Amino acid sequence: MKHQIDTKSLGGIYPALLTPFHPSGINQQALRELIEYNIRKGVTGFYVCGSSAEVFLLTEQERMSLYEIVAEQAAGRVRLIAQVGSISTQQAIGYAKRAKELGYDAVSAVSPFYYGFRFAEIKQYYQSIMAASEMPMIMYHVPCTSKVSFSFDEIAEILSLDGVIGLKYTSNDFFTLELLKARFPEKIIFNGFDEMFLCGLSMGADGAIGSTFNFMAETFIRIRQSYEDGKPKEALALQSEANRIIHVLVECGVMQANKEILCQLGFDFGSPRPPFAELTSAQKQRLHDEVTSRL
Repeated sequence: MKHQIDTKSLGGIYPALLTPFHPSGINQQALRELIEYNIRKGVTGFYVCGSSAEVFLLTEQERMSLYEIVAEQAAGRVRLIAQVGSISTQQAIGYAKRAKELGYDAVSAVSPFYYGFRFAEIKQYYQSIMAASEMPMIMYHVPCTSKVSFSFDEIAEILSLDGVIGLKYTSNDFFTLELLKARFPEKIIFNGFDEMFLCGLSMGADGAIGSTFNFMAETFIRIRQSYEDGKPKEALALQSEANRIIHVLVECGVMQANKEILCQLGFDFGSPRPPFAELTSAQKQRLHDEVTSRL
């Protein structure tokens, strides 16, 4: 029997969890502390093993461990979405099956990349994951990093598949987002760019999944609430403050800066894995002065 879920309950704010490292691997304690921190803030759930987790720098066993740690710590208190995407369909199926065993609410998958797969092959990839795992699927559209682009009709074709319940939409083409939501009002669409969350809401997004939500989820919860309460100026002021912070992160290096801010907040998240470069002492000080000290 296929996994059943009330899709309307999935909308909301999801930190795309970062992965804390120490010399011997994943720092479980730091990850558990961050999960608790964000549950207290009122997040809807967590997006596990996405881009922000440095997912393609992890071993297969480390990915499995992340799915397990998050499920154990969350203990059914919030929604969980497992990003299971891989170039290998077989690996993606393995991750999806484990997510089902652990009680995740849905899986998500970036499209297979690098080899220039044809659309028919990508469509079959999604169908194979769903057929093997019997898990509801959220397509992950992120052309800026995957370099896999789709037309409106192609995204619509995948959204029309039995078992596809939504879309993580990391693009600034909000015209297409609105068209997709208008055509598929029953599907959940998550905005992917933190700095454009309010834009996504205005064009029909049901929530968002983002890396900066790891340390400032409350700002995005308030943006969504202000927008729904009919207070656009308040929502814009909150988005502007978030964007001031994001601008600093972009200049320093988003992955490195996110982790450094968490470290400055007291979470032992270490640094990203190579080939990411280390931040300089000047960059760390700037993050403290312009971000952490003002949170």
